[in-house]
Amino acid sequence: MRRRPSRSGRPGPRTRTSSPRGREGLKLSRAFLDRFGGRDDRREEDGGGGPSGSPVVVGLGNPGRSYSRTRHNVGFLVVEELARRHGGSWRAKKKAEAAPVSVGPKNVTLLKPTTYMNNSGAALAGLTAQALIVVHDDLDLPVGDVRVKVGGGAGGHNGLRSIINDLGPDFTRVRIGIGRPPVGVTVTDHVLGRIDSAARDAVPGAADAVEAVVESGPEWAMNRFNARIP
Repeated sequence: MRRRPSRSGRPGPRTRTSSPRGREGLKLSRAFLDRFGGRDDRREEDGGGGPSGSPVVVGLGNPGRSYSRTRHNVGFLVVEELARRHGGSWRAKKKAEAAPVSVGPKNVTLLKPTTYMNNSGAALAGLTAQALIVVHDDLDLPVGDVRVKVGGGAGGHNGLRSIINDLGPDFTRVRIGIGRPPVGVTVTDHVLGRIDSAARDAVPGAADAVEAVVESGPEWAMNRFNARIP
């Protein structure tokens, strides 16, 4: 664009333009809002992940204070730990709370579905299974154990069942053991009971596992976190 000459005959001042870094931040913000801001039109170029096809880490749980410290909400605790580590701010969206963060060189979206556990898949419309890292409690693991897995069934977990029904099974899981219920206690009462200290203490390790999946891939993370200590 030609600059208009001033009355003195000299070129006028240049119009200030945004820096490449500023344009990149604007692009990320727009992509983030397109995905999680409640709009019906979804961008196809992001490949079914978060902004620019980035990973989406989904912590499973139930919304509300009455569920906040239950075994079933350990997935929420892990993504909250990741948000604290990486300076993420939670934003209330249509069917989830979301926090964009950077983990190493990658942009990551943290999600807490607000659709309740049994309808978790509804919060992930427009995403692909391959973009997801789902963090959840697991009855079949000893209390406090952390394991990484790709694919598989629901194992009786209603949140996983909902996601599998909507998106298929091919997502990465970070599993936190809560153990089986004792004799005389139903599974429902067990998962909705107050979280054990051992399971709560496993939250930082599960956050480490998520970071390993994001930065180095699920196979590397499985080799590190699934190894049995003699």
